[in-house]
Amino acid sequence: MASVMRLHLKYRLWIAEMNSDINVLRIFNDYVLWLKTHNNSNDVEERIKLYEKSFSELRKELDDLRHEMHITKMKLAALSKDENLDIEAVKQDINHVANRERYEAFRERFAATKKEFKKLEPAV
Repeated sequence: MASVMRLHLKYRLWIAEMNSDINVLRIFNDYVLWLKTHNNSNDVEERIKLYEKSFSELRKELDDLRHEMHITKMKLAALSKDENLDIEAVKQDINHVANRERYEAFRERFAATKKEFKKLEPAV
């Protein structure tokens, strides 16, 4: 039971992190909108278009992943009541390895995009 509950808590944590990522993406989008009205450089304009596309793709991926994680979290909550479950069977049932790999890949893309986007920001 403890292992299933630990997985449940891990999914809750991942979902909370993704909720925070949504807020970051919203702020980045607001910043891009501000830059569009306060910058007339063609180079910056092209980069803004790329970031808009990148943010949109990240948001779609984030929404899909968060939805899948939420369903898995709910399933784990229900399963955690059964103390006789084999944790490895549960992991297979919920596709845990694939979920973790997908989440980690998203985290890497999100971190790289944030790092790159910060280069666009002028020194304050």
